Parts: sequence; structure tokens; C-alpha cells
Amino acid sequence: MVDKPLTLASNDFELFAVPARFAQDPAALDARWKELQREAHPDRFAAQGVAAQRQAMQWSVRINEAYQRLKHPLKRAAYLCELAGAPINAENNTAMPADFLIEQMQWREALDDASSEADIARLLEQVNQARVGALQHCEELLDVRHAPDQAVGQVRAMMFIERFSHDVESRLDDFQNPPADMAGTTGQAT
Repeated sequence: MVDKPLTLASNDFELFAVPARFAQDPAALDARWKELQREAHPDRFAAQGVAAQRQAMQWSVRINEAYQRLKHPLKRAAYLCELAGAPINAENNTAMPADFLIEQMQWREALDDASSEADIARLLEQVNQARVGALQHCEELLDVRHAPDQAVGQVRAMMFIERFSHDVESRLDDFQNPPADMAGTTGQAT
């Protein structure tokens, strides 16, 4: 069997010569990225003229875009759904199961009510556990059940978890690194 030649339009999995699945070996992706970047580096084409260098630059950009999608589990899951004809459409479709929405409201309330670094750390642990569970469920839907239509909802849930996780981490950072004007106030009148 002859493999089809790689083009700029090849999908990310073809470009990286890895199976089109959610579970990936990060070390293999890193190694392939470095190999592809070496092959496409514009300096290698300096003697071949401007057109060859421009094409090498296009390849370099394409390789980096693919790497960013493949190495990030959420982006990889969304990409797999899209390749299977099940686009995420997060900007148009925010439908979520009621139990997931209730959990998110409880998390938001817990974040609003948090009064200590320990409160935030406990919430972050819950969110991280939910992230791990969502990633495992997504892997099952994509790699085992081959159900990208069902995985779409899970990807949207992971997008929410990711955004909320950043909010929690930001709040934790506020506790750990208070603003300078708050940390060193002496109470002296000016």
C-alpha cells in the first residue's frame, strides 16, 4: 500500500503520522514535531530561492498549527469531532445536560463564596477531578465507542471546565499574590 503524499491540506494526524484517535503519546508528538520542523525549516531552502523559502515557511506554520491541536487534549477532541462531521459549534450551541449545569452553578457559588486559599484549593481539586473524568469520558466516546456526535457535548463541557479552571486558578493566584497596595499597607495617613 502506498501512502498518499503529504500536502498542506493533509489532516493533522496524517501530517504527524499518528493514528486519528484521542489517546496520543505526547513524547511521540514532540519528537515528530521536532523532526517536521527540521525538515521544513526555511534556512534549509536558502539556496533554492524565495519561492522555496516561502513554501517552507507555510509548512512550518502548518506544522505548528497541527502540533498545537494535537498536543492539547481539548483541541484534539474538537478536531476529531470536526473531522468526523460533528462540529462543536460552541458559539451557537451551548446546550448542556441539566446535572452538568447545576454542578457549574454550584462551582460558581463556591468560587464566589470562597474566603480562603484553602477554599479555592479544594474547589480547584474538584474541578481537576472533573477535568480528568471528562477527558476519560471523551476518550471512551471517541476511541472506544466511535461516537463523535456524543463526544461533541463532552467537548463543550470540557471547554467550560477549562475556562472555569482558569477562573479558579486566577482567584487562587490572587490569594497567593495579593496586589502590592493591599499587601503592604501600613495604615498611615498621607
